[in-house]
Amino acid sequence: MVLMAPVEPPVAPMLAALTRELPRGAFSYEPKWDGFRCLAFVAPERIDLRSRHDRPLARYFPELVAGFGALLERRAGRPLVLDGEIVLAAETPDFAALMGRLHPAASRVRLLSEAMPARYVAFDLLSDGDEDLRPCAFRDRRARLERVLDDGAGPVRLTPATRDLDLAAGWLDAAGTGIDGVVAKPDDVPYREGRRALVKVKRLRTAECVVAGVRLTADGTVATLLLGLYGRSGELRHVGVVTQLPVATRRELVGELIPLAVPLEAHPWREGFTIGRSTLGRLPGSASRWLPGMEHDWVPLRPERVAEVGFDQVDGDRFRHPARLLRWRPDRDARSCSIDQLGMGATVTATTGAR
Repeated sequence: MVLMAPVEPPVAPMLAALTRELPRGAFSYEPKWDGFRCLAFVAPERIDLRSRHDRPLARYFPELVAGFGALLERRAGRPLVLDGEIVLAAETPDFAALMGRLHPAASRVRLLSEAMPARYVAFDLLSDGDEDLRPCAFRDRRARLERVLDDGAGPVRLTPATRDLDLAAGWLDAAGTGIDGVVAKPDDVPYREGRRALVKVKRLRTAECVVAGVRLTADGTVATLLLGLYGRSGELRHVGVVTQLPVATRRELVGELIPLAVPLEAHPWREGFTIGRSTLGRLPGSASRWLPGMEHDWVPLRPERVAEVGFDQVDGDRFRHPARLLRWRPDRDARSCSIDQLGMGATVTATTGAR
């Protein structure tokens, strides 16, 4: 195999530390895309797409390989290394649908590439030709990236960027399907592999959920809250869990919640919950799945207690990660806790770099 110089895989992508407010100062702001982080090593000998954890991705996205090939042809074979995100090219990108693109069968990959084409949104340039740009300041790498991707066409696009704090705040408010926040990049930061040298900003969304069940620890305290929301047809749908509870709270909740326990036969989830298989599979922290044939490892509760929880992302009708317990809402009627609370915001189009 011919390796590409001066930057070769594996490369640990630069990361970002989480905050809730946009930083002010000498920053460039970009949408934080909700897709697959991907380093693209593009050279005449090969086009190699690598995930954040250095897993190969090119075989799943032949349309992107073709797009990078076209870019390479326009550059007369001059190699480059990009950092960016793979998202679906649909008007409202869907992370769960994007996961479905990782199919083992080559024939299915070809079909999906036509039915659900992907797009590569580039936000950094690590090398250009024989120049290693990693030691350069971000503002200089961004300027070079804009020259490399100046046509704004095809499946390889330049991410929007701005120095306008109000515009960045608008992107943050619009976080939902397709984007899940904003990344703030210091002007002078070099490309620091594997380091949290950037800032990612996410707003914590909230919902009032029914606590319809609990799981207990080995010593009998409450380990997990099972959360539900009512669908439009009146069914109680399991949407996620709360798992990170302080030790004192775990003990207190035994006395508060266990008196609400009911026989399984009298519970809305007696036939199971989250029966439809998640596109993401049974991931740790996702809305768990239970069927009557499985071990009964949870305690059904009368669906009357309401908790306000914080969450960041939603996949379809469930929280992608465990939610955070914010407070109890004794003033809320459980039947008023609607699935409509999980409605998503607007999207940002990846075309050219807005300045």
